[in-house]
Amino acid sequence: MALSVFDLFKVGIGPSSSHTVGPMRAARLFASRLATDGLLPRTARLTAELFGSLGATGQGHGSDKAVLLGLMGHEPDTVDVDAIPGWLAEVQKTQ
Repeated sequence: MALSVFDLFKVGIGPSSSHTVGPMRAARLFASRLATDGLLPRTARLTAELFGSLGATGQGHGSDKAVLLGLMGHEPDTVDVDAIPGWLAEVQKTQ
């Protein structure tokens, strides 16, 4: 069985992909489930709270940004990293 470097390492935004890949995927799955269940149009606000090492170092390692990007529907391995600052600025402006 052949292995690729992508089987060994997960691609994600930094500076710490170990603190961004999981939160981004979880947030995307959550938002997707809201949409599937027909709840997204009725959702005006939500709060995401990170625990453990994600909560302790979240802002420094980018976990907070990863959650926002996941809620916006982005995946760690396909997100356009050049567009991230603009998307996050828009969230800040419209929160």
